[in-house]
Amino acid sequence: MAAPNAVVLLSGGLDSATTLAIARQAGLRPAALTFRYGQRHSVEIAAARRVAAAMAVEDHRIVEIDLRAFGGSALTSDMAVPKDRLDHEISTGIPVTYVPARNTIMLSFALAFAEVLGAADIFVGVNAVDYSGYPDCRPDYIAAFQRMANLATKAAVEDGRRLTIHTPLISLTKADIIRRGLELGVDYAMTSTCYDPSPDGLACGRCDACHLRLKGFAEAGCVDPAAYARATG
Repeated sequence: MAAPNAVVLLSGGLDSATTLAIARQAGLRPAALTFRYGQRHSVEIAAARRVAAAMAVEDHRIVEIDLRAFGGSALTSDMAVPKDRLDHEISTGIPVTYVPARNTIMLSFALAFAEVLGAADIFVGVNAVDYSGYPDCRPDYIAAFQRMANLATKAAVEDGRRLTIHTPLISLTKADIIRRGLELGVDYAMTSTCYDPSPDGLACGRCDACHLRLKGFAEAGCVDPAAYARATG
């Protein structure tokens, strides 16, 4: 079996599962990288395992980092997760679910992994359309990180192997992402998106992530197969 030639950041959510499917459809052999970083929605780790297994990922790493040591986010502390926000509220300002430097940290790990594998491609499911206002999901940020990566690695500086960060979802709506994933055979029942799921993994149906996911399925004309703690019809 040939070694992986790309790295995909796989959270276990809808976007990262679609991104993994896109990388595979492009003919790449992706390794997957998932983080247990102290997030309250740790059920996503199990979701990432399901997705990786379903898509026959040969090398799936679960990396432990402790961002609860710093806190600063509703996802890594006991701060309340916002619920029942309207569209205009979700699209205004940076919410308390933003995790300081999370994407920078995760992309740095992916960069190290890619360099060791001899891979030149990293895929990340960031989105700048239907998202909750995170500054590290913007095209300018991704372009800046890619420039940095190609200044900071032996692979680029000495070996001439330049890294490309692929963001295939960055300009898509959530409905577009869902349609694309369904075309590629993604089973979204395996994924977990909720910021504040119940201990048994049921989505709350009320946080920003659930709101955007449900809205996306509705706009795509599909029923969300995820299990929710309350009716979402």
